[in-house]
Amino acid sequence: MMKSILVKISVFIFALFTALSIQAQKEDHRTLIAIDDEQISVSEFLNVYLKNNVDTDLADKKSMQDYLELYINFRLKVKESRDLGMDTAKAFVNELAGYRKQLADPYFNDQEVTDELLREAYDRLMYDIRASHILIKVDENALPADSLLAYKKIMTVRDRIFAGEDFTVVAAETSDDPSARDRETQGQMRKGNGGDLGYFTVFDMVYPFESGAYSTAVGEISMPVRTAYGYHIIKATDRQEAMGKATVAHLYLSMPKNATAQDSLRKENEINDLYQRMLDGEKFESLVSAFSDDRGSKDKGGILPRFGSNRMVPEFIVAVSDIQDSGDISQPVLTSFGWHILKLIHRQRPGDYKVEVLELKRKMTKDTRAQKSRETVILKIKSENGFKEFPENLQELLNAIDSSFYAREWSADKVLSFGKKIFQLGGKKYSQHDFASYLEQKQTRRGTAGLEAFFYTQYRDYVNVICIELEDSRLEEKYPDFRMLMQEYRDGILLFNLTDERVWSKAVKDTLGLQEFYSVNSGNYMWGERLEADIIILNDPALEEEIRKMITAAAEGKQSLMDIGLDTMRSVILQSGIYAMGDNDFIDMVEWKEGLTPTMQLTDFNELYDGRSNNENSIIFGLVTNLRDPEPKSIDEARGLITSDYQNFLEEEWVRLLKEKYTVVVHEDVLEDIQ
Repeated sequence: MMKSILVKISVFIFALFTALSIQAQKEDHRTLIAIDDEQISVSEFLNVYLKNNVDTDLADKKSMQDYLELYINFRLKVKESRDLGMDTAKAFVNELAGYRKQLADPYFNDQEVTDELLREAYDRLMYDIRASHILIKVDENALPADSLLAYKKIMTVRDRIFAGEDFTVVAAETSDDPSARDRETQGQMRKGNGGDLGYFTVFDMVYPFESGAYSTAVGEISMPVRTAYGYHIIKATDRQEAMGKATVAHLYLSMPKNATAQDSLRKENEINDLYQRMLDGEKFESLVSAFSDDRGSKDKGGILPRFGSNRMVPEFIVAVSDIQDSGDISQPVLTSFGWHILKLIHRQRPGDYKVEVLELKRKMTKDTRAQKSRETVILKIKSENGFKEFPENLQELLNAIDSSFYAREWSADKVLSFGKKIFQLGGKKYSQHDFASYLEQKQTRRGTAGLEAFFYTQYRDYVNVICIELEDSRLEEKYPDFRMLMQEYRDGILLFNLTDERVWSKAVKDTLGLQEFYSVNSGNYMWGERLEADIIILNDPALEEEIRKMITAAAEGKQSLMDIGLDTMRSVILQSGIYAMGDNDFIDMVEWKEGLTPTMQLTDFNELYDGRSNNENSIIFGLVTNLRDPEPKSIDEARGLITSDYQNFLEEEWVRLLKEKYTVVVHEDVLEDIQ
């Protein structure tokens, strides 16, 4: 029963979601149906009718009349649920609010911007970028003066490079990214990368940095790019067709610590010798097992976990990209870790847009670029609703916040008298104290240095929250499609809950009612003619005569075949049951009369042969013990069908009572006009 309910609500919710793709009809507020004091407009009816009859011509009067009856029944049930107060129940209110939040979210994102971002992401997915950078750190919420100081510093660095200094040298000297310079890690020196970040693709870097890298030509250096980490200058060093995702095996020879020139030459000779042995026909996997220094992969044929372009050092990525076909090997490759010979197992390059777009959407929801879509909506909300700020009043509030804010002891009550407006939106004024109450919930122990920056960051967030709340409060008013969709959800949940109570669950729980319904309607659940029979399969045909004699003797003694132990004999398979025509291929073939049937080959009955015996010489015959006339099925034998019919009966009775309880008026002139 629970499965049935889940199927019903799933189908219902699916039908509702299809409304998102339906264009709104021009609203017609004329009353088509009145149920007591409730007025139902033409638009309300047509919205549902057209959605559920997309292939129906409006001129098909019979179709509309038929649907009108169903729609009236639907609205009667919904009205009953409201009259019972089900729409005020806490569980219902919370459930509907959850659905509304999901349905409203697309209205707070600009679809055109979202589509542009997805297309941009896909275009970038087609290429891997290699870039170097120099970073000058500055907090993302820093005050303008601090940001300006960092900007001037990064521009000075950029000028040095344009004056002819080497990028890697300047990076090692000035970058706030510690990987740019040599450093000690876990007791050993690690060579700096000079700002080289290797290869990466879309979503591998924060969005502003990604955009800066993809918009900089190879060999060029960007203007400063601001990210959450600070200012960067980016040097694009390579751009190649996307490697995609690759599975690779490698034979690896590690370089000794503090390797000498002689060590390097020896390792190079070793890897070249192994490469030649592969070319001469020795198996890659055998040489890996014997010589590879990668203990994690040598027992797996050298296979490494699947990776993208940002997961390996640049030399590795270039070598993988150069391998043409699965199974091919690379020439020896030197990286900062040692020497490698690579074998391509599988590579999956990016597919077309339709293939990639779902994954791009998933990644974009977790990426900062998604904020651009919402920011566009917020700017539109501000423009439509006369947004205006009063900076001097905001500064006055900032001056009134004391150090107790950092002890989480500050209260908006300290500025209770601060009532000046800090901004206005949609004809409403928002005061200093309004924002102070919001700010009280955001207290932090982060220290005193960044109070002003923190204050203004929270202010921007507060304004955004107010903008979204204002738009959210007007969705039903601004968008008829959304209003009707919410009405459908509201009515649908109410209908489901009350129908479950009055029909679906009741039919399962009301055992006395079900029994009474069955007693009155048992003639609707009839078995046809059936016979009782034993089916005997013999894997050893030589035993047939003996078995037939045993069966005849058992029948004369009124014993069952199990009483004489036939079911325990080797080479004998016994199946007993009551059969209707169509239940069993063998039973369908025999004459329906009491007694033993003729013998047939089991191979003539694939259904039985496949599952019961693998002996192609097996035979089959039967003993018909009784012919049964048509008779009612028991309630247990037809419970599913009886329960379904009982549900239909309960629903019909419910609708009948609702029509007696409420007065339904259809305005025929309006109906005629829309047909």
